[in-house]
Amino acid sequence: MFANFGFMEIAIIVLILLVLFGAKKIPELAQGIGKGMKEFKKALKDEDTDQNKKIDK
Repeated sequence: MFANFGFMEIAIIVLILLVLFGAKKIPELAQGIGKGMKEFKKALKDEDTDQNKKIDK
């Protein structure tokens, strides 16, 4: 995922995030993104099992 980014690009992105959101808000944002990804993966898995059940019938 980060194969095309060098150290400087990642450092600049992190610096911009720190300036925009502050050090206290970043863990909350990361936690929210993690929960969202978890729910999205669960929904995809549930949809896949639903489709498999329809095919089996």
